[in-house]
Amino acid sequence: MKETLAFLGPSGSFSEEAALSLPYEGERIGYRTIPDCLEAADRGEVNYAIVPIENSIEGSVNQSIDWLIHEVNLTIWAEVVLPIHHGLYVHPRNQGLPFSEIEKIYSHPQAIAQTHRYLRKELSHAEVEFMPSTSEACRLVYESPDKPWAAIGNRRAANLYHLVSRAEEIQDYEENHTRFLMVGREEPSLPPSPKRKTTILVTLGADFPGALHQVLSCFSWRKINLSRIESRPTKKGLGSYHFFIDIERPMDAILLPSTFAEIEALGCKVRFLGSYPVYESKE
Repeated sequence: MKETLAFLGPSGSFSEEAALSLPYEGERIGYRTIPDCLEAADRGEVNYAIVPIENSIEGSVNQSIDWLIHEVNLTIWAEVVLPIHHGLYVHPRNQGLPFSEIEKIYSHPQAIAQTHRYLRKELSHAEVEFMPSTSEACRLVYESPDKPWAAIGNRRAANLYHLVSRAEEIQDYEENHTRFLMVGREEPSLPPSPKRKTTILVTLGADFPGALHQVLSCFSWRKINLSRIESRPTKKGLGSYHFFIDIERPMDAILLPSTFAEIEALGCKVRFLGSYPVYESKE
């Protein structure tokens, strides 16, 4: 039976681009929301899910992180880094519509945030409406030819839904990339990559002054480089946090296990989330 990979759909989304750039031979299936993707993988409805985790402009995708922490029990098996290019697209009937007459802009919240300065400058009068995905926004605009609406998305979605471009490269910063994580229960068959990471979740012990400093010291004296530390609420009260930590090295038999053991000896909890290859999609 062919394996399946869930992505944030419908077709044409950046998540589908990430799924297609992944060196994976299974079938890709679109789901309406990020939680839908993750829960489908957790239930075994699909083998894997790919979700955005971090953007170079807007930072973390908190919904993905929180679902991985609190709602599902899945392992990270791969990372894809995807360049993000946003455009402003309209129905062909509105290709000559003045910007001043565009009434609504539809897109995913992350895309809106990544194009915030452009929208303030060029379309500050237009109402912004959030959608589950950029491709869903493009589909809505195509299905509403009589409405003076526009969608923010990518060129692939615009072509798929027969929209025309009014502006390209409207992201606020040129270097715009998003990290996506492939997660699931069983290890997939993927080719090796020269770059690998390990991710853990650390929960500090209660009433432990200087706990985070001591946790970081466990990595520091071993000369282990951390590429990212993200704090997320445990949802058990103010001031209580999990720390989502990316380590710039693969899991091994001695160094990382001894680091985790030392962290646990401090009274903290360590949850292993995965050790995985990193793939970078080309422009």
